[in-house]
Amino acid sequence: MKNLNFSTLKKLEIILEGEHQAFVTDLLDRSGVTGYTIINNLSGKGSHGFHEGHLMFNEDDVLIMVIVAVPEDLVNPILEGLAPFYSEHSGVVFITGIEVTRMVKFRH
Repeated sequence: MKNLNFSTLKKLEIILEGEHQAFVTDLLDRSGVTGYTIINNLSGKGSHGFHEGHLMFNEDDVLIMVIVAVPEDLVNPILEGLAPFYSEHSGVVFITGIEVTRMVKFRH
């Protein structure tokens, strides 16, 4: 592939209980995010112990991860929107610097 143009973005990996998915996706939509990926049924170990990633009773009872790539100027507004949520609920946000080749996919 010739003439690849790389653009720098931040990747947020937002992990939370599935019952709160609408809260996060609404926050992202209101923040101007143009797209995101949702991964259901996460397994892992954290401060609340081990969490099994299979469906128990319904999709609200599992952990999910919402992955979004955003310009750096959107990171703080998103984190500020999540701060009150995480003071009441479990979860975490991982932030990583990334590069993308099709910046047109990340604009309004």
